[in-house]
Amino acid sequence: MAFVEICVGSLNSSLAAQEGGANRIELCDNLYEGGTTPSYGTIKVVRKSLNIPIHVIIRPRGGDFLYNPIEFEAMKEDVLMCKDLGIAGVVIGILLADGKIDESRTAQLVALARPMSITFHRAFDMTPDPWMALSSLKALGIDRVLTSGQRNTAVEGSGMIKQLIKEAGTEIGILPGGGLNEENIEIFAKSTGAKEFHATLRSLMDSKMIFRNESVSMGGLPQIPEFSIKETDPEKVANFVSIINKTE
Repeated sequence: MAFVEICVGSLNSSLAAQEGGANRIELCDNLYEGGTTPSYGTIKVVRKSLNIPIHVIIRPRGGDFLYNPIEFEAMKEDVLMCKDLGIAGVVIGILLADGKIDESRTAQLVALARPMSITFHRAFDMTPDPWMALSSLKALGIDRVLTSGQRNTAVEGSGMIKQLIKEAGTEIGILPGGGLNEENIEIFAKSTGAKEFHATLRSLMDSKMIFRNESVSMGGLPQIPEFSIKETDPEKVANFVSIINKTE
């Protein structure tokens, strides 16, 4: 049976993912920046509201994956917070300046996180040698790697993903993600042999605000809408899950 993880950026999206039939969520904030660690309150409320497993991203900021000592301290505290809240897993990723896996600090996070499940996120796609990186993550005891095959989308990286799945064997899971949707998942699943999938499957939801000051942008970036938000669409999730199950 295929396994579907939905990446969500809010409580509403978390509930929608569960409603649509997701097996698990990855809970993030700031999806416009690729995801950062959500607040304690968000994590706690989602934990109380869902019946499916929750994995929380541990990422103190957007940008690269080279973290200074104080950022790393925050990451460790966030891992412990998730453990205290009974979260099923965490999603981590730390690189060295040369792009290789930061094995020392990854090992520290793994030790702190257990017995939670551990995913290494798409920082993997920024490494210069994915095969060396995969070997490092196997040795570190990482449970799975989220990857788009070192391309912008998993579809573009499907060739590498197929090879990664073969190389991973039973030692570590490969979780393809990045641009997967209802239109491309059937062909992607058949061509790669993947059994786990990561997607967002969102729709644009208009704000219920009546008064709107269109001359002010809270984020300072007009391309990020103030009066609409992308939320997980339960119908898209249900359709995505149905298509995958038919390819089994």
